[in-house]
Amino acid sequence: MNNFGGNWTSQKIEIVTSYTQAYLKVMTNQSFKLIYFDGFAGSGDIEKQDEDIIQGAALRVLAIDDPKIFDIYYFVELVKKYAENLKAQIDIKFPYPSRNCFVKSEDCNVKIKDMANYLLKPENEFTKVLAFIDPKGMQVKWESLTTLKGLGVDMWILVPLGMGVTRLLKKDGNISDTWVNRLKIFLGMQEDEIRNYFYADQRINLFGDVENGQKLSNAIVRAAKLYQERLKTVFKYVSQPYVLRNSKNSPMYHFYLATNNTTAIKIANDVIKPRFQ
Repeated sequence: MNNFGGNWTSQKIEIVTSYTQAYLKVMTNQSFKLIYFDGFAGSGDIEKQDEDIIQGAALRVLAIDDPKIFDIYYFVELVKKYAENLKAQIDIKFPYPSRNCFVKSEDCNVKIKDMANYLLKPENEFTKVLAFIDPKGMQVKWESLTTLKGLGVDMWILVPLGMGVTRLLKKDGNISDTWVNRLKIFLGMQEDEIRNYFYADQRINLFGDVENGQKLSNAIVRAAKLYQERLKTVFKYVSQPYVLRNSKNSPMYHFYLATNNTTAIKIANDVIKPRFQ
C-alpha cells in the first residue's frame, strides 16, 4: 500500500477519473485504438495522512466501463512490491479478457520513451494514449517528455513546483551543484536560464565581491507559468494548472493537462477543473 498525501491526493484522482469518463465518451464512436498509460501506478491503494485508505487511480480507471473501456491499460511502477500488489489486485478484480492490462516494474522515463517509439510506428497511426504521470518528486526528466512531441497523447502530469522546484531555489541564490543539476534535468534548461528567470541580477558588494542575485518574489507563480510554457514547446495546448495544496494552504503540486487536441483542453479547462475549485 502506498502512503502518500492528504486531501489533494483524492482531488487529483477525482480529476483524472472524471476526465477519463469524458474522454471515453468523446471516443465512443471513433475508430482509434485507445491506451491508458499510468507512469507511477502505485500498489492500487493509498493510505492518506489522515489514515483513510482510498483506491488509487489505476483501479478507479479500470472500473470505468461506460461508455467503453480502453483497448490496453499499461501500468508502470518502479517499486517492485507495489507493482506486484497492483497486478494481484487487477488479476482478481479485472481478469483478462475483461481488461487487457500490463504492469511493468520499470522507470517511468524509460517507458515514456518506449511509448513514444510505439506511437511512431506506421501501424500505430490510429492509436491514442491517455497518460497519467504523477510522481512524488522530480523523477520525470524533461528529455523524456520531449519524445511525445506531435503524438496522439493527452497527458495529465503532476508537477512538484512547491515541494520540489522552489525548495531547491535558495533565496540567496547559493544553490549546490547537485541541486542545480536536478533543476536542469527536470526543467530542460541551462543554469543561466534558470537563474535569469528566478533571480535578480548579480551585484558587486562594497568589498568588490560578486554576489548572487536574490530570488524574485512569487517564485511559485513564476514556476507554474514557466512549466506551462515549457509544456507548450512539446504540446499544442496546456491547461491552466490545478493547484494542489497542503493543510496549511501552501501550494505543493501543479496539475496540468497537455494535449494536441482542442476538445481535450476544453474538457480540462471548462468542465473538469471548475468542479474542484
